[in-house]
Parts: sequence; structure tokens; C-alpha cells
Amino acid sequence: QVQLVESGGGLVQPGGSLRLACEASGFTSDYYAIGWFRRAPGGEREGVLCITQSNYQTVLAYSAKGRFTISRDKAKNTVYLQMNSLKPEDTAIYYCARAVGIECSSDSSTYSLWGQGTQVTVAS
Repeated sequence: QVQLVESGGGLVQPGGSLRLACEASGFTSDYYAIGWFRRAPGGEREGVLCITQSNYQTVLAYSAKGRFTISRDKAKNTVYLQMNSLKPEDTAIYYCARAVGIECSSDSSTYSLWGQGTQVTVAS
């Protein structure tokens, strides 16, 4: 079955860190660009970070720059989102998505496969 499954979300205090994982099955994830998106309560879905097929990191949200990084583990067919210095405004459901090709885009319509999401809550 072709799917993406996110994990690693949870409750963390401001200033803390989390690492989200996006495990792919049914296809080889490093053939594609993979993006992380999020939707805050009452908000629109926005891109966070993306990694191209050639492993180039693309920042989709200015708020993530310098705090979040994206990486791949080819052996595990998994893409990670490392989030540091978390803020309450990072609270959202985080989704990973497979792009239709090898390049990244902030346009969510260019992603054809989505995971179910994982909740991240930043609060004291």
C-alpha cells in the first residue's frame, strides 16, 4: 500500500525540541521531493520545509528558518523534521506529503500523497 505515516508529535514546552518522522511505504521516497506542512487551529495549511530528490532543503515558512531542519534516511525510507526552539505558535497538525516530482514547492496542489498528520502542541 502506497502511503505516508507521520509520527513523533506530542506536547512540548516552549523552547523544547521534537523530531517528526514520515515513513513511506509502497514506494521509494528518495525518488521524490517530500514536504512538511502544518495547519494551526483555525488556520490555513502552510508549507514548512521540503527536501528535494537531490536532498536540497527548501524553506517554505520563514518562521522555520534556523529552527527546523529536514533530512532523509534512505535505509528507513523515512524523512525527518527536526524542530528546535519551539514556540506556542508552532502548535499545529503536521503533515508530510510527496511531491508529484523531484522539486519542492509551497503550493500544496503539487503534492499528490499525504499522510494523516501528527499533532504538535507547544505549551507550558
